[in-house]
Amino acid sequence: MKTKYTSLVSVKKNTMQKSEQALQNATKELQNSENELLDSTLLLNTIETPTTGKISDFLSSRTLLDTQRNIINSNQQQIISQQEALQSAKEQLKLDMIEFEKYNYLEVEEIKNILNKRKIQEAKDLDEIALMTYAKKRLNKEAS
Repeated sequence: MKTKYTSLVSVKKNTMQKSEQALQNATKELQNSENELLDSTLLLNTIETPTTGKISDFLSSRTLLDTQRNIINSNQQQIISQQEALQSAKEQLKLDMIEFEKYNYLEVEEIKNILNKRKIQEAKDLDEIALMTYAKKRLNKEAS
């Protein structure tokens, strides 16, 4: 049964589904960033510094360690931004769900009102038919 809220409910449902998808994507991105951080940390722990040798070996090892630490810092910043995006997606989904539920409730109430009006009209029609039948029977008895 179509009401004036049917199209709004459909739009809000689509919006809610898009928000759910955005939340899933944000969760996946956060998980990927956490995995990258873990991999970067493990790689940092595997880098060995030379204890003897040329100064260039020491400098290249130090540069490699600094680079890996910078990558770890970058991954940590990425995780922070992904957590903020995830929180934002959760809040947006919550708002979209509330909007959907509100319009869905309004649609259900509108359908109830329409059904009640139909029921009342049907009762009136049945009463009118009963009165017409009674009056016809009464006229037939009086005519006999």
